[in-house]
Amino acid sequence: MKLLVTGGAGFIGSNFIRHILGANSDIQVVNLDCLTYAGNLKNLVDVATNSRYTFFKGDITSCQDVAHCMAQGIDAVINFAAETHVDRSILDSSAFVRTNVEGVQVLLEACRKGKVSRFIQVSTDEIYGSLDEESRFTEESPYAPNSPYAASKAAADLLARSYHKTYGMDIIVTRCCNNYGAYQFPEKLIPLMVLNALDDKPLPVYGDGLNGRDWIHVKDHCRALERVIMEGQPGRNYNIGSDQEKQNLDVIYQILEILGKSRDLIQFVTDRPGHDRRYAIDATLLRRELGWEPSILFEEGLAQTIQWYTQNTEWVEDVRSGSYSSYYQKMYEDRDKTLNSL
Repeated sequence: MKLLVTGGAGFIGSNFIRHILGANSDIQVVNLDCLTYAGNLKNLVDVATNSRYTFFKGDITSCQDVAHCMAQGIDAVINFAAETHVDRSILDSSAFVRTNVEGVQVLLEACRKGKVSRFIQVSTDEIYGSLDEESRFTEESPYAPNSPYAASKAAADLLARSYHKTYGMDIIVTRCCNNYGAYQFPEKLIPLMVLNALDDKPLPVYGDGLNGRDWIHVKDHCRALERVIMEGQPGRNYNIGSDQEKQNLDVIYQILEILGKSRDLIQFVTDRPGHDRRYAIDATLLRRELGWEPSILFEEGLAQTIQWYTQNTEWVEDVRSGSYSSYYQKMYEDRDKTLNSL
């Protein structure tokens, strides 16, 4: 199988490429990524010389770039390419609509015309909105996105559904909970808190810090996606979660404990506008149909992740340079000014 992986230089995409090449000797990977701020070829140095791996720099919103990749004889597509950070979508949603909606339409059209055998749209549990204290999201939960990011991903899910229903294409949508692990850009909660704590900088905690999230190690997510590609039912939506729900503040307490740092580093800041209170995934369908189970406990995975960041200082310094520093100042050091200007 020749597999087109879009957004393969990002956090989840690069981990997936590493996994799928290692687990399947008969799969070839074509990676299409436009290398925005979160796309980094240093995430893939260990596979760059693999004879079954090819990289093309390009944009999923470009019909020409996508056609160039399709001309390689693609059998299936898995789409990771997306703008993903909620805070950035609140500041400016235009890139989210362009990549997450228009880009998916370009990919779907290319797959339709090229008669690609399978298309996997990698989505998010955020399309479901916020939960009460007891329930969990199932595949039948209604769409209720509360951020521009979540709305753009919901729109892409609906486009994917429409291409399955209208054209009979083999399309599957996956919706995963919060990922963590190696190579995650430090705007996300866990790497942000780990790196700030290592530098004895304040840990900015939104609101009261009690927002709940279901956490999954990126390696478990990648194994689930492999099962979906190989065995998933056409037209299905599959929720992916590990039943390891934690409140943000508890995650931060664990990070500080592992690093031997004081809780005095915690700094409560103005909450995110429209901040969803709780997410929790019911992955029964995935487990029942495809036999997948998560294998990494949160405490174990968190310790491994922290160790990775402490041992890969060159990677850290590279991604924290340039535009990240100005973004950090805007979102955290000048937070109230930034939010008041919306």
